[in-house]
Amino acid sequence: METIEKPYVIGLDLGGTNSVFGIVDARGEIKATTAIKTKGYPDPKDYVTASVAALEPIIDSVGGIEMIKGMGIGAPNGNYYTGQVEEAPNLDWKGSVPLAKLFEEQLGIPVALTNDANAAAMGEMTYGVARGMKNFIMITLGTGVGSGIVVNGQVVYGSDGFAGELGHAIIDRTPEARQCGCGRKGCLEAYCSATGIVRTAREMLIKDSRPSKLRSLNPDDITGLDVSVAAKEGDELAIDILRYTGRLLGKACANFALFCSPEAFIFFGGPTKSGEMLMKHVREAYDEDILYVYKGKAKILLSGLNGSDAAVLGASALGWEL
Repeated sequence: METIEKPYVIGLDLGGTNSVFGIVDARGEIKATTAIKTKGYPDPKDYVTASVAALEPIIDSVGGIEMIKGMGIGAPNGNYYTGQVEEAPNLDWKGSVPLAKLFEEQLGIPVALTNDANAAAMGEMTYGVARGMKNFIMITLGTGVGSGIVVNGQVVYGSDGFAGELGHAIIDRTPEARQCGCGRKGCLEAYCSATGIVRTAREMLIKDSRPSKLRSLNPDDITGLDVSVAAKEGDELAIDILRYTGRLLGKACANFALFCSPEAFIFFGGPTKSGEMLMKHVREAYDEDILYVYKGKAKILLSGLNGSDAAVLGASALGWEL
């Protein structure tokens, strides 16, 4: 008798504040969603129990658990090899938490887990602009800078599951290099994340006397969106902040190309909403610095996934591999 392919998978975007679940079909359409707060469950088993309770109504809405092929989880410090969340600094849990196994035990379906940037890369390859690509690098710009590296059609996990932390490539080795949250100084993340862009804005407002709409804001309240809006309104200082950020990203990508010769770099996250005000500088700096044998080969693209759905879709992409 022919086995009928189960039509849905579950994707979980596990964030430091909220956990968002979606049931997704093979076309990348999210059929149902639910969410719980991530905080408030010091025992991971209680978190999984609360998650399953929230999932039950939406699982029932698509015909029950027998319609679900598997579940994918994108989580900070998620290790694909072990299925564990390991020493995640922004979560309540300490040590290594076997989250995939805990969900498997309660749901009775296979579960895979990876970090959030790798999940984004898988989502892009399954549903987004990387469909058909076998070699690309996903760069996620948010509170930090994440990356997912795909080589020969496979996400690169390395020997221990933690390969591909390109946000922690050191781009500034001067004594004045910025402190990064990882404990080192001068990391790309400290300059080109949404947080890094705000740090650049505060520094430039002190060093540069030009008038700017950003001066009307409390420096502690400035956001990356404020910089983007000001730049689009023609604010010269904000435009220079995005130029500085984009050039650093482009130069970093020119180095990243050396180890895997990607077809594309795909950018995702809040700062990319600046569009060409940021991305034209990424392309220019990349073209200036790229080794001649790679020149003109890699595209620099924006994600094709809807921002609010992308993390769930990325996690769900893991479920189709089970």
